[in-house]
Amino acid sequence: MRVVLLGTAAGGGFPRWNCACALCTAARDGRLPARTRECAAVTGNGRDWWLLNASPDLRAQFAATPALWPGPRDTPLRGVLLTDAEDDHATGLAELRGAAGLKIYAASPVRAVLDRHAPWEWADSLADGGFVLAGGLVVTAYPVGTTNPTGPGWTAYRVEDLASGRVLVYAPCVGAWSRVLDELCAGADCVLLDGTCFAADETDGAVRSGAGQAAPGHLPVGGPGGSLAALARHPGPRRIYTHLADTNPLLDPASPARARVTEHGAEILPDGTELVL
Repeated sequence: MRVVLLGTAAGGGFPRWNCACALCTAARDGRLPARTRECAAVTGNGRDWWLLNASPDLRAQFAATPALWPGPRDTPLRGVLLTDAEDDHATGLAELRGAAGLKIYAASPVRAVLDRHAPWEWADSLADGGFVLAGGLVVTAYPVGTTNPTGPGWTAYRVEDLASGRVLVYAPCVGAWSRVLDELCAGADCVLLDGTCFAADETDGAVRSGAGQAAPGHLPVGGPGGSLAALARHPGPRRIYTHLADTNPLLDPASPARARVTEHGAEILPDGTELVL
């Protein structure tokens, strides 16, 4: 199984267009790498590729990834697995309007929010028993929380390569740690996990009040109840944080927060990184 981290930033990307904080300024100056909005691609055979979310930056992400370039008669993209209906994970679908025959997996509330594109087939990602993707991948979806009790929740995906038995857990948005996440991590070879904010009270005073706050409801990385402490119970899989907000000190390799995460065996990787499981 191959996984490409097409984008690793949270909403707005990095640097965010309207932010003059120290981190965004460093990215504009070239002292920190810029990041596009979170999205990944996975394949079990190198020919059939599936998107994990559909970033608004999809066009640039595809252009930077030769494995996703179209051939003379076809494109290697077979469909999309959505974790939620948030703009930064779903508006990239507009870039795919010309691709007939795609299959889109999403939870029922997510499908209700999104526009139905006639050339596509929509399927319930939370259907009992999971589903099989072209290329030899078996996927099971699990609810992992929400920022809005009345809106569609977040979904985590367990992706297993039938040929090798290797398992990827993809959970870029997590509301709270749960027994389900413990079980998923215990059986995984690689975990891509929500790294939106390092601290629960993470804010940025360089923009108008409230505009720079990390998205509410995301489980923070640090702290006694954070995901880093939970991941310490699972040293076996490769553990990678994604969906990084522009307020997050993990964006800076020289920060104490990055040092702490590294000491605990977790990783922060750049856009375009390819993982082979």
